[in-house]
Amino acid sequence: MVYSEYELNLLGWCLAEPPNSAQSHGMSAFTQTFTALPQHIDELGHVNNAVWVDWIQQIATAHWSAVAAPEHQAAYVWVVTRHEIDYRGNVGLGESVTAETFIPAPPTGARFDRRVDFRGPDGKVIVAARTTWAMIDKASGRLARVRDEIAAPFRPFGEGA
Repeated sequence: MVYSEYELNLLGWCLAEPPNSAQSHGMSAFTQTFTALPQHIDELGHVNNAVWVDWIQQIATAHWSAVAAPEHQAAYVWVVTRHEIDYRGNVGLGESVTAETFIPAPPTGARFDRRVDFRGPDGKVIVAARTTWAMIDKASGRLARVRDEIAAPFRPFGEGA
């Protein structure tokens, strides 16, 4: 069977294990498993760098959706202002990684830094990222300061930093 690019993207999202919130266990870290599918593999035989960026966005969005208050989710959206990514290894077709994300420090104004580490089955970090996100007020389209009640579900800050 031949799949369209749209179907493959949906399939990739559906085959990833559902996200788990560590917050329910008293931690601010959030994990999700990703598996390399055919559309993720580049000509070198491993996950393309652009896919890692997409996975970073997927876990960041899932983390926000899992722990932010519904009224905050309705009022705000996040945009990336910076990615810093270290590639330390490769992942091939069918291999899985566990991504863990957390907020290492309190927000500054409208900005929040986020760490994302992707680990292989041996627990070693394959890809490590530090990203900066800015919060946008959906109604005005303008930057919005991250108030304490918005940041609170992502505490404690500094775990694993």
